[in-house]
Amino acid sequence: MNRILFFLLATALLLPAPAFAWGALGHRLVASLAWDDLTPATRRQINALLAGEPEPTLAGIASWADDLRDNDPVLGKKTARWHYVNIGEHDCEYDLPRDCPGGNCVVEAIRAQTAILSDQRRPRAERLQALKFVVHFVGDAHQPLHAGFARDKGGNDIQVNWNGNGTNLHTLWDSRMLVSTRRDEAAWLAYLRTLPRPGIAPVNLPPPAARWAEQSCRVVTQPGFYPPRARLQQSYVDQHLPIAEKQLRLAGVALAGTLNAALGRH
Repeated sequence: MNRILFFLLATALLLPAPAFAWGALGHRLVASLAWDDLTPATRRQINALLAGEPEPTLAGIASWADDLRDNDPVLGKKTARWHYVNIGEHDCEYDLPRDCPGGNCVVEAIRAQTAILSDQRRPRAERLQALKFVVHFVGDAHQPLHAGFARDKGGNDIQVNWNGNGTNLHTLWDSRMLVSTRRDEAAWLAYLRTLPRPGIAPVNLPPPAARWAEQSCRVVTQPGFYPPRARLQQSYVDQHLPIAEKQLRLAGVALAGTLNAALGRH
């Protein structure tokens, strides 16, 4: 790892981080894992849609939906609720009328944007934007705290201190645990590819986004997920980092299945 990258990663541990699911690193990893499992037909369609993008890869667009908060505040505000769904108070069982009024949650956003992406009659610009949303939101749905409790705003209200630095539980899961390993993106990707690969069940349209959110929520409700005290021991990260790694792996498989269903048949 070069000195500049080491400095950036070390600095990231000291600075407050916004509550974005997985952070840029996690979203890029999900996208790259998904690319591994795409069919040739799906890859051709994606390459055509991404032509002209600054970084024309799935990883290159993976954080676009988070960047809207700075780059397009109007669209960012409109889509802010599309990044999560709160079902922890309901035994992790998703109910559309109760949990997603107006379709404003990650479950319905994935369904709606996948429908746009798969519709060949739509303008290319609309389908490209939908692709960017789908890549990001499937990752969001697998970050446990994006399907957790409304009462603590998905862990954002749970203040913790780890290694002498204050943060909140959401940010810890978004990025702090991943960054703490000091692996760069390439090393993380190589490592995740060595983990047991979940089987790829065919994804039909609309994709089973509610099931993904419910599975993520069940991670949040496991004993020990919420630390008993604000000052975290290293044992908390040692126990939960493998769970975060599994969620990233699952997200890559889910994203690949979704994109293959939306694009691989054309």
